[in-house]
Amino acid sequence: RDQPGPDRAFRLGGLVEQGSVQREAAVAGQRPVVNFRVTDGANAVPVSFAGVLPDLFREGQGVVTLGRLGPDGVFRASEVLARHDET
Repeated sequence: RDQPGPDRAFRLGGLVEQGSVQREAAVAGQRPVVNFRVTDGANAVPVSFAGVLPDLFREGQGVVTLGRLGPDGVFRASEVLARHDET
């Protein structure tokens, strides 16, 4: 399947891959950046998000992200929502 272009926003959902969460040090005046991977069990997509994550966000937790796929293959999320369970 073709990948969406960098100008097209879409949702990406799955589980936060175990061991993939990396928090960058916040720079004064900017939102903190968190990098992680979202997986469906077979494939994983790297995600970068600048902002405050939901309280339920953690490795192994279901998430839905909204954003755009960059030319480098990194999904740049503008919003991250934690799901209460896998349904």
